[in-house]
Amino acid sequence: MTTFKSLGLNASLLKAVEKLGFEAPTEVQEKVIPLLLQDKTDLVALAQTGTGKTAAFGFPMLQHIDLKTNKTQGLVLSPTRELCLQITNEMEQYGKELNSINIVAVYGGANITEQAKKIKRGAHIVVATPGRLKDMIRRKLVDISAIHFCVLDEADEMLNMGFYEDIKSILTHTPNTKNSWLFSATMPPEVHTIAKKFMKSPVEITVGTKNAGTKNVDHHYFIVGARERYTALRAVIGMHPTIFGCVFCRTKIETQKVAEKLIQDGHKAAALHGDLSQNQRDAVMQSFRKKKIQLLIATDVAARGIDVDDITHVINYQLPDEIETYTHRSGRTGRAGKLGTSIIFVTKSDRRKIKLIENKLQTKLKELEMPSAEEIFKNKVQHWVDQIKTTPLKSDLQPYFAEAHKSLEGLDKETLIELMLSKEFRSFDLNPKSLSFDQEKNTERRGDRKINAPEDKDRFFINLGSRDQYEWTTLKDFVRSFLNLGMDDVFQVEVMKNFSFFSTHKKHRDLVLKSFENLNLDNRRISVELTKKGKTFSSDKKKKKKSKFGSKKRF
Repeated sequence: MTTFKSLGLNASLLKAVEKLGFEAPTEVQEKVIPLLLQDKTDLVALAQTGTGKTAAFGFPMLQHIDLKTNKTQGLVLSPTRELCLQITNEMEQYGKELNSINIVAVYGGANITEQAKKIKRGAHIVVATPGRLKDMIRRKLVDISAIHFCVLDEADEMLNMGFYEDIKSILTHTPNTKNSWLFSATMPPEVHTIAKKFMKSPVEITVGTKNAGTKNVDHHYFIVGARERYTALRAVIGMHPTIFGCVFCRTKIETQKVAEKLIQDGHKAAALHGDLSQNQRDAVMQSFRKKKIQLLIATDVAARGIDVDDITHVINYQLPDEIETYTHRSGRTGRAGKLGTSIIFVTKSDRRKIKLIENKLQTKLKELEMPSAEEIFKNKVQHWVDQIKTTPLKSDLQPYFAEAHKSLEGLDKETLIELMLSKEFRSFDLNPKSLSFDQEKNTERRGDRKINAPEDKDRFFINLGSRDQYEWTTLKDFVRSFLNLGMDDVFQVEVMKNFSFFSTHKKHRDLVLKSFENLNLDNRRISVELTKKGKTFSSDKKKKKKSKFGSKKRF
């Protein structure tokens, strides 16, 4: 078996490998690391996301860095802030045993002055998104004129996001003597152009098949009507109770709509799309990584560069326009040797695309039939039984077992099971029509302030509005997620230009006011005020005053 030691890593890096618990290198690491350690060459490596590419270029770059100088010697370009921070974190872990290694992340949505200060103190390696780096070069806040190594990570995604001109501009500020290492899941013409124009006779290494999906992914599809997609989605979730996955939609509106429906149906879901602020995006991704969210509903652009382990399913709510995009989607599951599943909901008119995908991936996609409500329920019950059988006993409950036994002694085993089953699945409808979701329930509409408006409500003012790129759906999702409330606990959301209103049940009043105390987003104080009978009770304790908003009866 190949070991990291046999690849040629030095003692400090091997110590980090041992602490991180890495046992054997992945295929891309085994092929790339020895080459980059021994030869100063340009490289094009084609491998799927999740195959260990960061370590493949990270370890050689760290071993080549001269720690005696504080000059920037390495540059890594990545498509998104999310991936930028992830690469930075991983490389810091790899270089933990190196003395004084300094790696700085540069990305949009954060204080550019603070990033400039970190670079000025000495950054051996800069990990950056193209837009922010180009801005810092223009302001002369970073110097990459003497770098020895430049990595273009997820190159195809960067080009899909429109960074071609930014990348060209950035590379003109780097020396011709540098070594360029390009990593990509696919090799579209634009990536080939970058390699030809800015690299010198690069060595090409391919892990798997060019432009192909990972072999650890099973590809399935359902033939559905355009209005049956949500029915199919709920059926898939019902058949896989432990699902941890991504659902891809084509538009921001559809993404938000699907997420809200899932939440209404009791699933742990959240939307990720371009209308979310960076703080909202970070909060969603943190919850998803910690598995507090079971299903991430995302657009392709918002999900660029996301790298989360153990994703079991990727669901294509709608097919993307480009097959390469489908490859990126499906590549988010089936990582690190684990099996994954990619599911497509395809209409009859789009069925021809299945053949195109099969030709591109060089694999056969399996058509599945929609399970019945009875099949889904049977699967749920079996999962529930398995959970009960494997639940560890809590020793601290021992004193209460006798009392519970006494209270239930009049019930026979069959009756007790029936009662438990009925309680667990009291909301599950076995009627086949229950899987039809064409009619939206409990849906708010802009301007319709009387729908589902309980009497025991409080009306709040918040100093966020459309100028902050909020719509009523995204503001509702932000408030609900921030307060950890249910879908029906935040309602009557109305967004103005500079401020907005929302309502909650009265029992949540203290939670709302206390949660928003001293809250700052993007260096701005967020203020929430309760409007009631001409008075305002603010989340800011120093602020308790009359409000022109409180006297308007229509709210």
